[in-house]
Amino acid sequence: MSINKVFFSTVASFFLLTACSHEYFVQTEGNMPSKDDIMQIKRGMTQSEVRKIMGSPSVISSLDHRTWIYMNSTMERMAFFEPKELDRNVVAIEFNHDGEVQKVVQLTKENGRNITISKDATPVMGSEETFMEKYFGGVGYMPIQPTKENNGL
Repeated sequence: MSINKVFFSTVASFFLLTACSHEYFVQTEGNMPSKDDIMQIKRGMTQSEVRKIMGSPSVISSLDHRTWIYMNSTMERMAFFEPKELDRNVVAIEFNHDGEVQKVVQLTKENGRNITISKDATPVMGSEETFMEKYFGGVGYMPIQPTKENNGL
């Protein structure tokens, strides 16, 4: 190899490596009211009063619809690497059966806990393909099923 080819290869490699960004960017996601708004929430307030102060919640509990959750997180991201969570804030407001504030709970990244998602799956009966369906299902003649749209053809 000539010295020119080695020099050109080295310079090209340098520029290709430096072209890749190595800077992180920080992104905040979620709906978190200000600390002043959270401090205004008192026991006995109605849901409409809470909504006027805090706005719409990020999540309403799907089990009993009596817990409103406001949350946000700050993530640090770089290219295709896994993001790193820098900060997390959660405010859960629990209402009683009359729709009045019963309890306000605040959590941060430090006093919260991580929940691992299960990879288990429940098999559904009748969804397994046979050998023939799996390997030959799309090959050959596929009859058209009679419907109202195709006049029974």
